[in-house]
Amino acid sequence: AAAALGRAAGLGLGLGLGLGLGLVTGGRRLLRAGGAAEQCLSRGISSDQRPKRPLTAYFRFMVENRSAFREKNPEASSTELTKKLAGAWRELPASQKQVYEEAKKTDWQRYGEQLAKYKAQLTPAQAAALKEERRKQLARRRSLRAKRELTVLGKPKRPRSGLNIFVAEKFQESEGISPAAKLKKLFDAWQKLSTSQKQQYLQLAEDDKVRYENEMKSWEAKMVELGREDLVRSKKKRLKKKPTGTAKQAEAARTSLGNKAKLKLKKPEE
Repeated sequence: AAAALGRAAGLGLGLGLGLGLGLVTGGRRLLRAGGAAEQCLSRGISSDQRPKRPLTAYFRFMVENRSAFREKNPEASSTELTKKLAGAWRELPASQKQVYEEAKKTDWQRYGEQLAKYKAQLTPAQAAALKEERRKQLARRRSLRAKRELTVLGKPKRPRSGLNIFVAEKFQESEGISPAAKLKKLFDAWQKLSTSQKQQYLQLAEDDKVRYENEMKSWEAKMVELGREDLVRSKKKRLKKKPTGTAKQAEAARTSLGNKAKLKLKKPEE
């Protein structure tokens, strides 16, 4: 069961659900997020017209020298090339870095003038709409950064449903000219399965829930050790707080008993 579940998770699900369901949900998000932008466009202005923030001295160096480094290292991957450029920047003399710093200052001055001119042409309604659009963009970026951080920290993948596992297993052999068409056929096929036919997938889903809970317990314990209680589920936070309260109560009880013991010792002396 574990082997079948692993194959299901690794092969079809990433291709099928990632492409198919991702197209649907991603499209809906884009429509919602683009609402403010569409309003601005209808009023004759868009956030795309907003002046772009200047590059830092480091990124300017990266952009200007990337082509030359690519010619010298044609077989290097993008990651390797970036590492080489970063190393070159670290070794660059301060006098040469200053050239890029001065260029950045000039660009920032120009950017400030362009931004003031851009904002001056906005009506209050346009400014409010663009502000909301900007807020949504920043929220999406924060969400993506948070997801990447959880991936780096090794957060366990959420458990899959019986349908997810069924789709992952059958996706490669399913007929359809597009991922979305394949998914539709598989959804229809799932609906037609009998209860007994679905049982094996439902059992795998239950096994995956157990796997998830076990992995989450270990992961959350590790996060607590790292001082990242903010990543622990709220229920776990409540459980974590209880021992603290109990410890305080125990300490108060010990203090009270200690005081009583002292009083008892004093009475004979009196």
